[in-house]
Amino acid sequence: MIQGEFDEIGQLFFEIELIAANGEKLPVTALLDTGSTEWLAINDQDLEALEWSLLSGRNIVTGMGEASFNSYSGKVVLDTQEFTVEAVAGSEFPEIILGLPWLRTRRLVVDFPERLLTLG
Repeated sequence: MIQGEFDEIGQLFFEIELIAANGEKLPVTALLDTGSTEWLAINDQDLEALEWSLLSGRNIVTGMGEASFNSYSGKVVLDTQEFTVEAVAGSEFPEIILGLPWLRTRRLVVDFPERLLTLG
């Protein structure tokens, strides 16, 4: 289980690690967005440093409509476990986003009054 933090408007953030193709682990802060149907969404510029393998291009429905994105195979460490996930990349993502698929296997606890946020 990992602990997260709320920002001033109540968004949910967790510290995760991204594993570059060369094996280097990069700690990052990721926004948990339950409206995202992707495992991970990342900005193009951040992706370049990771050198993840390109899988394909595909259309994805976003909050702003359908758009085309490239998808990549990437490695993520969450709660000390390493996962290989599909990540979509685009300049539209100002932050690294963890999507809804993570909640299919992990319990999210959000308690604003107690300032408690966990995923695990």
